[in-house]
Amino acid sequence: MLEISLFYIAATVALVATILAMTRANAIHALIYLIVSLLAVAVIFFLIGAPFAAALEIVIYAGAIMVLFVFVIMMLNLGEEGDAREKQWLSPAVWAGPTLLAVILFAELLYIISSVEGPVSTAQVTAKQVGLTLFGPYVLAVEIASMLLLAGLVGSYHLGRRALDRNIHEADARALSESNSNSTSDSNADKGAQ
Repeated sequence: MLEISLFYIAATVALVATILAMTRANAIHALIYLIVSLLAVAVIFFLIGAPFAAALEIVIYAGAIMVLFVFVIMMLNLGEEGDAREKQWLSPAVWAGPTLLAVILFAELLYIISSVEGPVSTAQVTAKQVGLTLFGPYVLAVEIASMLLLAGLVGSYHLGRRALDRNIHEADARALSESNSNSTSDSNADKGAQ
């Protein structure tokens, strides 16, 4: 009964964090909630007796892939507008939601680890077994997933680059129109003075 309630707590945290990740307008905020969601899924893996899958979830998804997403966001380089947003991220109100969800998961994981006596599951899954399974019958699914991640990376780069180029062109056009209006008013003032 206790395991079921712990499962529901982790599942609720995963659902709430995922919904918050999808509804955030700011990419960094969504990324933080996505990390919390992936950590909740790792807790669920641990609860169902797959500690190796939980460790892979944390290392690969919550670690490596999220770092990749951070690099993509940094690569977009939104300029002064992005710098102003970064200063807003340092406020405690931004970190309250992810921190609360992460603390719930951490407390749950500490409780699970402290209450476990003996092996977590009866069957031990080794890294070799996972590798043979992933690159054996599931190799096509692994390759499709990697291509989807690569397509998402390239697509986000092009979308961000297009928006950045559009902002630069708009700023150049404004500067050009301001310089033209200034030169026209200066030439009119010169003609009036003569």
